[in-house]
Amino acid sequence: MNHTPVVFIHGAWLDTRSWELWAERFAGRGFLAFTPGWPGEGTSAESRTSSVTRAGISLDGLIAHYAEIVRSFEVSPVIIGHSVGGLVAQHLIGADMGRAAVAIAPAPINEIPVPDSSARLWTPGRAGAADRLVALSPERFHRYFANTVAAEESYRLFERYVGPAPHRLAAELGPAGGACGPRAVVNVGNANRGPLLLISGQEDRLVPDAVTRAVYKAYGDSRAGTDLKQFADRGHSLVIDNGWRFVADYVLGWLQMRGIRAHPVVG
Repeated sequence: MNHTPVVFIHGAWLDTRSWELWAERFAGRGFLAFTPGWPGEGTSAESRTSSVTRAGISLDGLIAHYAEIVRSFEVSPVIIGHSVGGLVAQHLIGADMGRAAVAIAPAPINEIPVPDSSARLWTPGRAGAADRLVALSPERFHRYFANTVAAEESYRLFERYVGPAPHRLAAELGPAGGACGPRAVVNVGNANRGPLLLISGQEDRLVPDAVTRAVYKAYGDSRAGTDLKQFADRGHSLVIDNGWRFVADYVLGWLQMRGIRAHPVVG
């Protein structure tokens, strides 16, 4: 019997382990769960923090990497992405890759403006440092990423899942003058793509809820199915913190509502 694959794409400052609980839950529902890392990403702490493997990653390279993975399946997969991964998921579904996509707290697209406070978080600092990594301190992670959980939980999440992000990628995403970078482009007008679910946390300080709502409105002229779910009292860590299961189960319910089963009917 064929199973529907689900490809999980993590975002900046996290690693592939950030999907470990999701993968287990989706597999328990009969889906084939895949958590491929970014180009060059390994499973050890050493490889996750290596400037050789991560610093040179660009947005185009990241999209191409996951496009190749998505195209490799005989059964068209569901694509689920968080943060930068949510941007990649939207790009792929907009290019007719994948059966459906879920973008959770997705990085901003198509020059949609963001508040100055969030813009400063995405901006990586000094220019001319394409070969370096941008790290988060535990304090900064708690303040901007895991701001809705207690400090003890935030530190535990930091130790388990957090690593540095490529400066080059952050520069391409970093809002300049309130708008996201010119490489962060998604085809929002494709009427033939699969369904898309956008998810936001209403206390998210990195990708504010208002940004995700603006992205949702940008899809308004497309006849393709687009849905929005807002989670109250949730921050950017909503896929890894203690409330992750509520988000995962909502996604599972949305897939069922959209007629996407773990065991698709063939023929």
